[in-house]
Amino acid sequence: MTHKKPKATDLHPAARMYARECREGKLSRREFMTRATALGVTAPAAYGLLGLAAPQAKAQTPQMGGSLRMQMDIRAQRDPRTWDWSELANVCRGWLEYLVSYERDGSVQPVLLESWEANEDATVYTLNVRPGVTWNNGDAFTSADVAHNIARWCDASVEGNSMAGRMTAISEDGQLRDGAVEIVDDLTLRLHLSSPDIAIIVSMADYPAAVVHPSFTGDDPTDNPIGTGPYLPVSHSTGIGAVIERNPNHTWWNEGNGAYLDRIEFVDLGTDPAAWLAAAEGGEIDLTYETTGDFIDLFEMIGMPSSEAITAATIAVRFNQSQEPYQNANVRRALQMAVNNEIVLELGYNDLGIVAENHHVCPIHPEYAETGGTPFDPEQARAMIEAEGLGDHEFELISIDDDWQSATCDSVAAQIRAAGINISRTILPGATFWNDWLNYPFSATNWAMRPLGVQVLNLAYRGGVAWNETGFENAEFDALLDEANGIADADERREVMAQIQQILLDEGVVIQPYWRSLYRNARPNVLNAEMHPVFEVRYQYYALS
Repeated sequence: MTHKKPKATDLHPAARMYARECREGKLSRREFMTRATALGVTAPAAYGLLGLAAPQAKAQTPQMGGSLRMQMDIRAQRDPRTWDWSELANVCRGWLEYLVSYERDGSVQPVLLESWEANEDATVYTLNVRPGVTWNNGDAFTSADVAHNIARWCDASVEGNSMAGRMTAISEDGQLRDGAVEIVDDLTLRLHLSSPDIAIIVSMADYPAAVVHPSFTGDDPTDNPIGTGPYLPVSHSTGIGAVIERNPNHTWWNEGNGAYLDRIEFVDLGTDPAAWLAAAEGGEIDLTYETTGDFIDLFEMIGMPSSEAITAATIAVRFNQSQEPYQNANVRRALQMAVNNEIVLELGYNDLGIVAENHHVCPIHPEYAETGGTPFDPEQARAMIEAEGLGDHEFELISIDDDWQSATCDSVAAQIRAAGINISRTILPGATFWNDWLNYPFSATNWAMRPLGVQVLNLAYRGGVAWNETGFENAEFDALLDEANGIADADERREVMAQIQQILLDEGVVIQPYWRSLYRNARPNVLNAEMHPVFEVRYQYYALS
């Protein structure tokens, strides 16, 4: 991927402040990279503010050609802005590209944008479209195409469109606000925000933000695969697999820096890692999508080394507040207090992560505030349940049959039971579970990392948004979240985040026990396929040595 040479205009005033805070230990390097590059500072310039040279890629010699087979769930496709699983996006990344990308070092890098700049208070963003990009049908890629996609993202009338929750600063009444997008010329446009939002560019890297052609009608993107990338789908069968091959009739804008493979095949082997291991031993797959628990070492033993990503990925064991008895905050808090998150991490995820605090903001997020989490007090938990007249009530915790998720929920339920509270466990196959995942009274879902804490809170806990699986609605929380979205200074923003986190704790919204380290195993001759912190499979850059 090519980048423009850093120049003076790359150095947004806030970036110098972030660099100072990073040197003082107030921000980690990853946090600094995310915040600085989100405002338009190039990665080399950001490293330069820290007095460092940008990391150089390892000397590797990718060969042209060959094919890879990757284990990954294959789900039924639909409109990208309604995607709710990374796997949906990963199949399509070979032809549907993004305006920007989130990298393993925490930086936000240009893709279909060449660069962008924000004004000092992050209310006006100038987006510079990469010149020379064409769609695979021959059309030129222009700022009008970017504006078209932004308008699609803002359309809250589309059921399941989670992008609408990310675009509130340029939306009004569930649609793109008049005057919010200004097309300057074919390669330039400006976003005029109604309030500061430092997350808006980072949100364009999230997997539902794939850029589609203006002719796309909102159906299956594999049916008429018009895109800007170098690959095309050959086949796609839900629950079975997908085959992608290089497109010989399209000149990619990044020609020479990727598209090494002739073909990648995704193989759906179900949720049992033992089946994945057997397939690897039989030479049927070359790499996993994600490996967990003891299987990380087992794959290494058969000659497939692992790569690790430190992330804010997690599991949310959540209460649906639209259903009884979880409308009662005392019940929710009691069940939280019955669970020791350290034990859940150990038994549910082999201690491969760090303990979380039930508020879904991670220590690696720039705005994380130390709040202490929920106290572990099983005796008090039992007393609170009895005080609510539920001493004889049997709670039910539902999970998918995935190995680590079911083990996590087993641990949660065992501790609730040990506190003297009646609870049963229900484990459902994936097809059944995900058919009704938003409606279970008490269940668990895994959440991918977002680079900023406000991003995941906007997606998961703001009132009325598509992915609010807890049914949590709190006007004070929403107002504080609006305030946090507009604060650039790390210390000031953290003060607001402390209030936000405390509301989530006081309301007993979720049992969120740990932050996951993520792992992938691959054969030694597979290049550029290290585990990505937000589960991206960029096979357009994978290669064989």
